[in-house]
Order: sequence, then structure tokens, then C-alpha cells
Amino acid sequence: MTLTSIIIPTYNGLSLLRPCIEAIRTYTGEATSYEIIVVDNGSTDGTAEYCAKERIRFVRLPENRGFPAACNAGLRAACGDELLLLNNDVTVTSCWLENMRTALYSEDDVGIIGPVTNYASGIQQVHMTFRDVPHFQELASANNVSDVSRWKEVRRIVGLCMLMKRSVLEAVGWLDEAYSPGHYEDDDYCYRARLQGFRLLVCGDVLVHHQGSASFQKTDHTEWKQLLERNRSIFINKWQVDPREFMDISDEGGNKE
Repeated sequence: MTLTSIIIPTYNGLSLLRPCIEAIRTYTGEATSYEIIVVDNGSTDGTAEYCAKERIRFVRLPENRGFPAACNAGLRAACGDELLLLNNDVTVTSCWLENMRTALYSEDDVGIIGPVTNYASGIQQVHMTFRDVPHFQELASANNVSDVSRWKEVRRIVGLCMLMKRSVLEAVGWLDEAYSPGHYEDDDYCYRARLQGFRLLVCGDVLVHHQGSASFQKTDHTEWKQLLERNRSIFINKWQVDPREFMDISDEGGNKE
């Protein structure tokens, strides 16, 4: 049986991490083998104690090094045949991983898979109304029926929930930590994956809940905008192309991670 490594970076986000972990354990099918790796960016909110109590694999960084560095630390520790980067403010739903894995192995050249969600930039966002997370789970249960006709090839996957084959990591390498603390590192990774010949699919048959930019909501809005523009410039200088061209749907605020 193949193993999926679910890598969750976090920084003082225990209130988000708990429901994230609970949802993974509740909604991942028993026939699916997985490991959870929490990468802690120097939290002081009891994250380490929680992971020890729950017997979750735990990688602790001595300070907050940002999302790309935390992802890389998790990827280095991962044992899985598939690697899944997951934001701590994402709540997964019924059949989420099973359906994504079905898409991932649908063709040899498919390398990265992403779901649709209530909050993301570009084509992955689904406009919907729901009362609360339990109501969202009901809607997701009805939505998450495996259906190849609802897969769409895209040019980028938002890193909030990104599943890839280990062969992608072996070909593409680590996330570029120049984008730390975060934003556009996922665009960069997808661009590099496509250069290596991998295809990217968004699965309309996988709907997950995303609170949205939880780690950046504590940041001053002006500083956040400056970070977006700085990282967009890093991408443009590196690849001579504007990453917004790959969003498929225009988004004024840059990435919604």
C-alpha cells in the first residue's frame, strides 16, 4: 500500500491545527495509508505538547522561517510515496484524499493535484453559501463523488492543499525559500514542475474548506501588500513572466493561501 505524507506547517496556530488534524482522521478512508507531519515554526502556544499527546510526527524549527522553509523541512522528513502540503486552516472532507489520489494516478505525466475550495485565488475558488463548517461538510459530501469529467488541467495549484508524486520532488527539488515568509512559492513550484513535463489537475470532485490567509491576517495590510509585490517581483525576475498570467481568473490581491 502506498503512503501519503501530509505535511502541515504551523506557527502559533494550535486553534487551527486541532480541527485540521481531527478532520484528516475523520474523513480519510481507512483503506488509505497516510502519515501526518507537523512542522512547527517555533510556536509558543502548546503545539509541541499537543503533537506529542496525539503521537503526531513533529519537526520543530527554532524560529519562524516561513511557509516555504517549513514545507521543505517536512518534505525532507517525509516517508511517503506521495507528498501533500496542507495549510493548517484547511478542513478536509469526505473522500478528499481518495479522490485526489485517483486523479494523481490517472496518467503517468500527471504530477500535482489540487481541490476546489471556498477561498482561494484563481480557478480553484468555488462561490458558495454555507452556514457553518458542519453545513459545509454536508455540501462537500454531496460534491465529493469521484468524476473524471470534473477534473481540469491548469497551470498552477494553490499550495493550501497540494498533492504530488514523489517523482515530482525528485525532478523539481525543494520550494524556493527566497519567497519566505510566503506567497508565490507555490506558483514557482508549479511553474518548475510544468517545465519538467508534469501536468497539473484541479479536481472539481474534491471540495475542502479553507479559512483563508490565517497566518497572514495578523500582518499589517500594507506590509502584506508589499510582501505580495516583492515576491511577485522575485518570480518575474527569475522567470521573465508575470505569475498572475497563470491564475486563469484575475485576482487583485495576489495569492489567497
